[in-house]
Amino acid sequence: MDLSSLTITFAQTSLDSASQVAAAHTDPALCRGWQVVACTVLCSALAQLTKLVTKLFRTGKLDLRVLAKTGGMPSSHSSCTMGMAVSVGLIEGFNSVSFAIALCLAMIVMYDAAGVRRTVGLQARVLNQMMEELFSDHPQLSAARIKEFLGHTPVEVLVGAVLGSAIAVGFNTWAVTHFAHV
Repeated sequence: MDLSSLTITFAQTSLDSASQVAAAHTDPALCRGWQVVACTVLCSALAQLTKLVTKLFRTGKLDLRVLAKTGGMPSSHSSCTMGMAVSVGLIEGFNSVSFAIALCLAMIVMYDAAGVRRTVGLQARVLNQMMEELFSDHPQLSAARIKEFLGHTPVEVLVGAVLGSAIAVGFNTWAVTHFAHV
């Protein structure tokens, strides 16, 4: 194969790829990236809303600060990343490279939530106790506390992942029935 035929082959491949990209942008059935983004945001929002409602029933007080806090049941990080992964799987296929990447990202986030962040929170609790004991005679020194509630228990992560997966299946089923004919 000489250089000119290689150049022609490369040019033809580039044109074929460009036409496939153009077709994907005009075919409504292939324009479904918005579903992944919408589902990811929905999963995170519903997980945080669940924490708010749970605290409302438990304490009888509406504490909107819960919406911005980390930790608690269910894990919104697990919910949104698994929702994203399942959405990608439903759209691209569960054997696609896109799904593999999304699932690996979700697994890293869930491991971090239950492992590293939880350990840091437990260490913060011990450090706060040490500060109180060491500086009990100096209240101004022991007043500053380290944030303790950072991570999740494995159950909180699992519930978040199941919640995100269920939301993704429901949301994508709804999206297909309402927007597939566009």
